[in-house]
Amino acid sequence: MLRPGSAIILCAMTLLCIGVLAVNSAGLAVGEGQNVTLQSILLSRTTILMLTAVVVMMAATLLPVRGLANRPDLGGWMLILYIVLVGVVALPYIPGIQHEAKGSARWIALPGLGQTMQPSELAKWGLLLILARYGARYVASMHRFRRGVLVPLLLVGVIVAIVGYQDLGTAVLIAGVATIMLVASGARVVHFLPAIPVAAGLGALAFMTAPYRVRRITAFLDPYADPGNEGYHLIQSLAAIANGGGTGRGIGFGLQKFGYLPEDRTDFVFAVICEELGIAGAAVVISLYAALIWSGWCVIRRQSTPMLRLLGLGIVAMLGCQALMNLMVVTGMVPTKGIALPLLSSGGTGWIVTGAALGVLVAMDRLTAQEREALDAEAPSGRLAEAV
Repeated sequence: MLRPGSAIILCAMTLLCIGVLAVNSAGLAVGEGQNVTLQSILLSRTTILMLTAVVVMMAATLLPVRGLANRPDLGGWMLILYIVLVGVVALPYIPGIQHEAKGSARWIALPGLGQTMQPSELAKWGLLLILARYGARYVASMHRFRRGVLVPLLLVGVIVAIVGYQDLGTAVLIAGVATIMLVASGARVVHFLPAIPVAAGLGALAFMTAPYRVRRITAFLDPYADPGNEGYHLIQSLAAIANGGGTGRGIGFGLQKFGYLPEDRTDFVFAVICEELGIAGAAVVISLYAALIWSGWCVIRRQSTPMLRLLGLGIVAMLGCQALMNLMVVTGMVPTKGIALPLLSSGGTGWIVTGAALGVLVAMDRLTAQEREALDAEAPSGRLAEAV
C-alpha cells in the first residue's frame, strides 16, 4: 500500500509536470519561431524551476522534524524568524528594489540575477511554523483571549496588514489559515470577533486606495455590463473553459491564450488546462489536489507531537485554501483576484517554497514510519520476556 508521504511526492510531481506543460503551452504566440518542441520544454525556465522545486522537496524530506520541534530554544528562533518575515514582506515598499507589474508592487527585483521574488510567499509559509510553535507551547491557555489568542492575533495582523495593501487575496488567505490553526490549537471562535471591525476597516482602506478592486466586484456581479474592460477577464476565462468541452482541443491547440485570456500562464492557467484537456483534464487536476490534501491529512492524524500536528494542518490548509480560491476565481464563483494555483501557475518562489512545505509533510510521515518500525521491533522481545 502506498504510504501517505509517497503519495504526496507522486501528486506533487505530477502537478508540477502538468504545470510545466500548461505554462509552456500558454506561452505560445502567433508568429515565426513559436513552435514548442520537447527540447524547448526541457530547457525552459519552468522546467528548471520544477527541478529546483523537486530537489528542495526531496531535501526537506530529510529534515529531523522531531528534533526541531523539541528544541528548548525554539521560541527564541521563532521570534527572530518573525522579525525577518516582517522585514521581508516590507521589502516591496522600498523604492529601488520593488518590482511593479500591472499596477501592483508585490515583488522585489533580485540584484544581478534579472529575476523577481514575491516575499509574501515566504511569509505565508514561515508564519505557519511560528503559529504551530505558539499553539503547541501555550495550548493550555489558548482558550483565553488575553493570555492565549491575543499575541498570535497581533502577530498575524501585522503581516496581513503589510501584505494586504498590495495583495489582498494573499492577506485573506493568510488570515484564514491562521484562524484555522488557532482554532485547532484551542482558541474559541468568539475570540476572533474583536478582529472583525479591524479587518473591515483595513478592507475598506484597501478598497479606497485601489479603486480597481471595486471594479472587480462590479465585474463579478455582471461581467457583460462592460465586456470590453472590467468584465473582459472573467468572460475570456469562462469562454476558455466552455471551449474545452469533455476532452479538450488538445495540448497546445487552445485558442484563448493567443492574446485573449490575460494572465494565462499564472493566475488563469487552469482555464488553459480546461480548454486544452477538457473536463477530463480538469477532473485529473482536481483529483490530484484532493489526493494531495487527503494524504497530508493522513500524515497529520498519525503525529504524536502537537507542534507537528499543527504545522501539518497549516500546510494542508494553506495548499487547499489557495487552490480552492484560485479555482473559484477562474470559474467565476468569486471576484477576480490575483492568486496562483499551487504547483501549476508559473512562478519560481511559489513552486520552490510549496515544494519545501510538502517535503516537511513527507518528513513527518517518515518519522511516523520509523516510530512504528521501532515499536514492531520491540513487541516480539517484550512478549518473549513475559513468557519467560
